[in-house]
Amino acid sequence: MGSSSSNMNHIPDAEELMQETGFSSAHLLRLYERFEFLDREKRGELTPDDFEAVGRLALNPIGGRIIGAFFSQGQETVDFASFVRILAHFRPADTNRRDGAPQDPANSRTRKLKFAFQLYDQDGDGMISRVELLQVLRAMMGIQVTEEQLQSIAERAIQEADLDRDDAISFDEFKKSLEKVNIDHKMSILFLR
Repeated sequence: MGSSSSNMNHIPDAEELMQETGFSSAHLLRLYERFEFLDREKRGELTPDDFEAVGRLALNPIGGRIIGAFFSQGQETVDFASFVRILAHFRPADTNRRDGAPQDPANSRTRKLKFAFQLYDQDGDGMISRVELLQVLRAMMGIQVTEEQLQSIAERAIQEADLDRDDAISFDEFKKSLEKVNIDHKMSILFLR
């Protein structure tokens, strides 16, 4: 048991990261091992190419968008702390919050929805346009459906979610359209348990 805490010594800002993200020391150690595994050139940071080595991301039709979510506009690398903060969105929601935990943790429903929203809102204007929605649908469905079917799906999604009829989906509309969806289940990574 003592080895776990002694291994934490080489993780920068481990205590603050655990407090901020809700990850346990065991989870943080596991994430650090994964980070080091992905950092093949031992730079202490990851590039988009490093993420492409993750098989499931490479096979995921929107893997490029997921990888892009790790990087801020103009940023070409991500350090361990940023890596952990992004992955915190995929932690199952806490049923019993600890004292000192953030009021709106990364794994809250709202933050998970904001993360998902950003995967669609590629230009960062706070709206999911028909074009952006179609891009995601094309990536996800590929050749399984015709272009006409994709257009129909996008049209129906916009009609159902676009409450203010501006031909785009805002975050509030996105959030409202997913009220009955179990986001915690859909956006949780089981390997962290």
